[in-house]
Amino acid sequence: MSGQRPILLVEDNPDDEELTLRALRKNHIANEIVVAHDGVEALDYLFGTGIHAGRDLTVQPKVTLLDLKLPRLDGLGVLKQIRANERTRLLAVVVLTSSREEEDIVRSYSLGANSYVRKPVNFSDFNEAVRALGLFWLLLNEIPTIRVR
Repeated sequence: MSGQRPILLVEDNPDDEELTLRALRKNHIANEIVVAHDGVEALDYLFGTGIHAGRDLTVQPKVTLLDLKLPRLDGLGVLKQIRANERTRLLAVVVLTSSREEEDIVRSYSLGANSYVRKPVNFSDFNEAVRALGLFWLLLNEIPTIRVR
């Protein structure tokens, strides 16, 4: 991983997962990509539980790309738990979803999302959106150092 913090991609749709991974590679994003396929798996990764028990919690994602429509625990539930925990409350979370519902936008920001991005339908637009996300969240954005207690 060369010292870089990973990106956590929380996505249950295999096609959207592959599109996102392809766009990240095409834009030369070198960070490791950790994929969680539902909300419970995402929280297991962030808190070092379940299938991720024992992982190094000093290495947290540089950014989490969070879909809203997820099995077991939806994205809003994940976001709520991220913000409620001292260890994860300052993590950068970008809601990356196909939802165009105003209520989802309002609830995402109300629960502490750093950004809300609608997934573009065609690959060219999707690729450009991922390029812009990578540029901002991985290169330009400054994040605090998070201490594990």
